[in-house]
Amino acid sequence: MPAVPSSSTLLRPLRLAAVALLATLHFATRADIVIGQVAPFSGPQAVTGQAIHAGAKLYLDSVNAAGGVRGQKVKLVTRDDAQKPEDTVRLVKELMVAESPVAMIGTVGTANLEALAKDGVLAKARMPMVGAVSGATSVARAEGMFVVKARYHDEVDRLFENLTNLGLNRVGLVYQDDGLGQDVLAGANAAAQRRTVTLVDTASYARNTTDTSAAVTRMLAAKPQAIFLGATTAAAIDFVTRYRAAGGTAQLYGMSIIDPDLVLKKIGATAARGYAFTTVLPLPADNKRAVVREYLALSAESKDPNLSTRSLEGFIAAKAVVSALKRAARLAPDAVSEALSTPEGIDVGNFTLNFSQKGRTGSAYVDFAMLGTDGKLVR
Repeated sequence: MPAVPSSSTLLRPLRLAAVALLATLHFATRADIVIGQVAPFSGPQAVTGQAIHAGAKLYLDSVNAAGGVRGQKVKLVTRDDAQKPEDTVRLVKELMVAESPVAMIGTVGTANLEALAKDGVLAKARMPMVGAVSGATSVARAEGMFVVKARYHDEVDRLFENLTNLGLNRVGLVYQDDGLGQDVLAGANAAAQRRTVTLVDTASYARNTTDTSAAVTRMLAAKPQAIFLGATTAAAIDFVTRYRAAGGTAQLYGMSIIDPDLVLKKIGATAARGYAFTTVLPLPADNKRAVVREYLALSAESKDPNLSTRSLEGFIAAKAVVSALKRAARLAPDAVSEALSTPEGIDVGNFTLNFSQKGRTGSAYVDFAMLGTDGKLVR
């Protein structure tokens, strides 16, 4: 005779269903749909955190002005981690408990995102981190991370291919000494082997600092034809300023995370002329794309001083979140994650993101641009 299931065994599926229903009702009956952002709003990387936040808020404000999502307003709740990984983990946990967000957005920094992945806080809650601001392979592979741009390895490989075509094969690399920089360094070494490129020297600077004087000295001595900056915005500005003032003549290439608007603003059009950079998202000048036209129209009406070229990344991430909220089976983190990962992808306006392949970022788009005469952008 087959064993008769105990009452506790029979009731277990009902209990699980009840818990799921209560969780769904909790998110669905809130006055607002909460999205959380833990990012640097102070410290050396505040410019990046503020720019990403400004772009996300710009789009979410427009959504709320049009009636919100499913009849509910979308509320963006922030915490300042000053880009300290231990604070990132702590603040994400605190925000999740206090605010019950359906998604997180725009946390900045490879080390910070790696710390979240290692802790497992996102994976345990099946909480999506949309627009995680890092192109590191470690972040792309981590559960719960939805990166809207190409990987750093993709950037470096395309750059070295471009340099080879230009006949520039003696390259220097300046990088931040942390997970970001180590990922860029690994990508550069791999790309150099595939292309006819020689890394004549590499130089690092300490994370969460902006003093690149030692790196400038090394690059002046190495005399590369081109220098790639695997750096953050403030440190890149410091390097370009010091290097040009010391008479350095190499072609300078910045990676996509460096804000060209701030480079131009801080060092001036003359010193910035010829500064080139990789782009992994559409530029504000690319008005053939609907997402760019939408961004430009909304930003023209905004008085937010933190809007910059980097803000489009936050804008696109926010569009991806809202698209997922609209198609999700229910307003809960796991359902939003599932909606983000659909095979057909998410078109945010002539720019498609596809998060269906594990270990890959939502886009592999890489292009180049340069600051020309009077700071005008040259494609």
